[in-house]
Amino acid sequence: MRVKSKISVMLAVLILLLSLPMSVDAVAKDDITAPSAVLVEADNFKVLFEKNAHEKRSVASITKVMTVLLIMEDIESGKISLTDTVTASAHASSMGGSDIWLEEGEQMSLDDMLKATLVASANDAAVALAEYTEGSEEAFVRRMNNRAKELGMNDTTFKNCNGLDEEGHLSSAYDVALMSAELIKHTKVFDYTSIWLDFLRDGKTQIVNTNKLLKSYKGITGLKTGTTGDAGSCISATAKRDNLSLIAVALGSSSGQNRFKDATVLLDYGFNNYSVIVPKQEKIKKIKVNKGMENSVELVADIPKSVLIGKGKDAKIETEEEIPKSIDAPIRKNQIVGKIIYKLNGKKIQAVKVRTKASVDECSFSNSFSYILKYLLKL
Repeated sequence: MRVKSKISVMLAVLILLLSLPMSVDAVAKDDITAPSAVLVEADNFKVLFEKNAHEKRSVASITKVMTVLLIMEDIESGKISLTDTVTASAHASSMGGSDIWLEEGEQMSLDDMLKATLVASANDAAVALAEYTEGSEEAFVRRMNNRAKELGMNDTTFKNCNGLDEEGHLSSAYDVALMSAELIKHTKVFDYTSIWLDFLRDGKTQIVNTNKLLKSYKGITGLKTGTTGDAGSCISATAKRDNLSLIAVALGSSSGQNRFKDATVLLDYGFNNYSVIVPKQEKIKKIKVNKGMENSVELVADIPKSVLIGKGKDAKIETEEEIPKSIDAPIRKNQIVGKIIYKLNGKKIQAVKVRTKASVDECSFSNSFSYILKYLLKL
């Protein structure tokens, strides 16, 4: 009886351990075959898992995440439009690897070039887009590197816009996640990354998405794959379930099948162990201005889109404002005047700065005279 009792206890403990969520360490040691990988929660860029995440590596066509980010920013600013006509240069048409066989002088809409870049990973289309926006691939690559610095991509140096192997063209899993998180803020990109099969040239050219997870993973939204001799098989996979947005990056996998497996393991780990709650988007009040040309000024703050919590945990979000009742003029636009603290079950988890929405001049004779003069000129 005593032996049976001990066995029963051991089995019970074993069952309990197996039922617990897989730890980050267990994922790293047992399940990720790629030499470099990272999993992040996209909205707050919270790292949930990493393996050699800052190791500098070739990243193949994952490079196109930055290329498309700049294109999306140009579209949003009005610099270019999806209906624009893009003409392929001799340089663009000379690209090897994945392409859509652009001929020198061939024209396509910017929309189709973007589709070819994201769905078919077309190197020639990526160069055509770069040349269209900046005049040359070289100028575009300089802009890519400047944007990388702005995003804090300290492991990255771009040498081209499409990811073909080139000495010194390097990034890291962490940096790939950074630029992927920035790109998916432009939700228009999902119109392309969710395409499985489509056509160009009035139906004459068929393109099929290189991201096979579109057919097998629940909630997958993108984003980009890449394969070269130097880089191996790479992926930046984005997925969303119940407001939880994840980015899984695997670099240097030994095969396309392994990169998809690694991305699946990472995403499963994230969705199985974490969830998010969405804070109430409260409007921040105005603040009184002392001795100013205006009696008050509006306040703004970067209210978090979501708060990450462990799955299955009870969660109650509370906010605490640390904002003075009034401030003295002069006031600069975006001047920090306080903060909002977010607490989860009473424990501080995040704080955001509260800033002024506009400038307010100090009340003085010269300012008052200028104000009256401007008012009279409008009459």
